[in-house]
Formats: sequence, structure tokens, C-alpha cells
Amino acid sequence: MAMEGGGGGTLSDLYQRSKRLLLTTRDGLERLERLEFSSSNSGVDSPELSFSVKHDIGQIQLLCVEMDRLWRSIAAKSQRDLWKRKVEQVAEETGSLKESLDMYFSRNQRRTQEARERAELLGRANGESSHVLRIFDEEAQAMQSARNSSRMLEESYATGVAILGQYAGQRDRLKSAQRKALDVLNTVGTSNFVLRLIERRHRVDRWIKYVGMILTIVILIAFWRWK
Repeated sequence: MAMEGGGGGTLSDLYQRSKRLLLTTRDGLERLERLEFSSSNSGVDSPELSFSVKHDIGQIQLLCVEMDRLWRSIAAKSQRDLWKRKVEQVAEETGSLKESLDMYFSRNQRRTQEARERAELLGRANGESSHVLRIFDEEAQAMQSARNSSRMLEESYATGVAILGQYAGQRDRLKSAQRKALDVLNTVGTSNFVLRLIERRHRVDRWIKYVGMILTIVILIAFWRWK
């Protein structure tokens, strides 16, 4: 006897629909598990597929409720017991699939939580690493500044030494020029002294000559008068 449900289908129709949905749900759940444990996807979730599986399980549960009502209204005990076993089998398979889906959701939620915690730890680690790197950068900059200052001091010292060396060389050259000038002046002074002596000697010689000439004339005049 084929009993009709409130949805307009017979018990046999509802059962066939439930069996098709069971196959679809089982296939979808297997695909979810393959995605979950796939090394290439690293446990990537498929929200659309998981929602579809959950929706199919809900549809099967509604069918089980309707089929449970229908098989109880069968008059023949043998048929009633047969449909009872069939509906219970569908309900058990549906419950098993729902349990597998719940476990999948639990694992996925745990993975999501672990990924969030890892991201937070990584963010804190990156923040601490950035802080440490910033300290190292500041220390490196300070060391570089110290090296630059030291190099500038060394360059300034070398420049000062070079300038002092130039001044020392110029001082030596000035001293040498001064000595030469003094030598020239001394030479000029000596020459002037000698010239003055010669000129004085010449004047004395001229006076001696003039005096001799005058004495000679006087003697001649006196000699002439005496004669």
C-alpha cells in the first residue's frame, strides 16, 4: 500500500528522494574531507559545499519525519515493519552524516582559531622583531655617526698638521730670507764704511798735495828774494 504524505508524495516517493539526497550528501561530505586533508590546499574550507551538505541533511531529516508518520499508518504489519526498518536506516545514515559534518565543522573551527592565534602570535613577533630591528638600526646609526665624527676629527687633525707644516716651512724660508737680507745689509754697511774711509783718504791726500804745493811755492818765493 502506497501512503501519501502531506507534501503530496507517497512513502515510496519520499524514500527514493531521501536515498538520492543521502548519496548527494555523502558525496559532498567526502569532497569536504578531501579538501580538508588535501596537502595542496592546507585544509581549505568550502563554505558553499558545506552549506549545501548541511541543507541536504536538513531535507533528509524532514523526509524522515514525514516517512515516520506515514509508515505508522500502514495497516499491514509486515509492510509497516518493512518501512519502519527502511526509514530507521535512512535516519541512522542521516544521523551519521550529520555527526561527520559536525565533526568537520568542529575541526574547521579549531583550525580557524589556531590560524587566528598563529596570526596574532606572528603579528606580536613581527612587532617585537620590528622593535628589536629598530633598536639595532638606532645603534648602527649611532655607531656610524661616531665613526663619521672620528673620521672628521682625523681629517681635521691631518689638515691642521699640514697647515702647521706649511707654516713651519714658510717660517724657515722667512728666516732664511731674513738672514740673507741681514747679510746684504751687513755687506752694504761694510762697503759704505770702506768707501767712506777711501773717500776720507782721498781728501787727506788732496790736502797733503795742496799743502805741499803751497810750501813749494813759498820756498821758491823765499829763495828768489834771498838771491
